[in-house]
Amino acid sequence: MHLLLVEDDLNLGKALSKRLADHARVHWVRTLESARSHFAAGEYDLVMLDLGLPDGDGVAWLREIRSVGATVPVLIVTARDAVDERVRGLDSGADDYLIKPFEADELLARVRALMRRGSGSAGPGISVGDLRYEPAEHRFHLGTTPLTMTPSEHSLLVMLIRAGTRPVSRERLARELYGDSDRVDSNALEVHIHNLRKLIGRERIETMRGYGYRLAVS
Repeated sequence: MHLLLVEDDLNLGKALSKRLADHARVHWVRTLESARSHFAAGEYDLVMLDLGLPDGDGVAWLREIRSVGATVPVLIVTARDAVDERVRGLDSGADDYLIKPFEADELLARVRALMRRGSGSAGPGISVGDLRYEPAEHRFHLGTTPLTMTPSEHSLLVMLIRAGTRPVSRERLARELYGDSDRVDSNALEVHIHNLRKLIGRERIETMRGYGYRLAVS
């Protein structure tokens, strides 16, 4: 999962980045200007958004990205606890609203709920056709058959199934394998995709020519 954290408080930003690092690749920014540039340059599964930022109001930026069709789940995390503020945030396009201070376990539960909702699954598991992923068990099933794969292939398939049937770019999949390293083996991704196709069926992973890959309902 690729998460954009927009939080200007230094101590809270550090704490959240550390807490979320076990569950997501986190890009932490402290201004709306940085949020705009990072959001435009990358593909994110979730945005965690503070409202009171040094260079503007987070709600205004939320309205901006919704106005151009961005569908990424957005979790507002703020100290603004008035009912009218919560209504304004949710009406502007937020998917959830969490008031500071909060418990880390509640934050992670809300993140998991938003990711399930974003992938089209209301339950704890995520399915595309008869391929199913159980996050709590870190286990894939094809029908009733459990699947065994390498850690790299598992990470790639998690990214694909969390996207549902939406395409995922080659660049984003490569980042999952190599992080931000420039030393990327151009053939490695194709090898992993080839192995996943052998495991789950070639027709279940479509090549989006010039872009990347997506899961298909078989």
